[in-house]
Amino acid sequence: MSEPVNTPASPPLEAPPDLKVIYSNLARIAHSPADIVIDFAHLLPGEGKATINSRILMSPLSAKLLLRALNENLARYEAAFGTINVPVNSTLADNLFRPHQLPPENPTDK
Repeated sequence: MSEPVNTPASPPLEAPPDLKVIYSNLARIAHSPADIVIDFAHLLPGEGKATINSRILMSPLSAKLLLRALNENLARYEAAFGTINVPVNSTLADNLFRPHQLPPENPTDK
């Protein structure tokens, strides 16, 4: 009879000292029958093109586990800091990257 193997819930992670931290406000997701591909990019307001900074390739199982972990962490975040409101009737890009709008001039002020 073999003894059960004890595996940690989460393996310890070590970040290398030269790890580059990348901010992303845009992700594109694609898939094949075997893989999920997530491209992360940063799009500046007023720019027409975003450059991919990082590409993550994972199995569908790993992607599903990532989705579960994100859902759990977002639930904890909202419990601590309040609900994250997602804009409706427009795209996220419309809300993040629309040019700054000045209020209309009042013609009676001239």
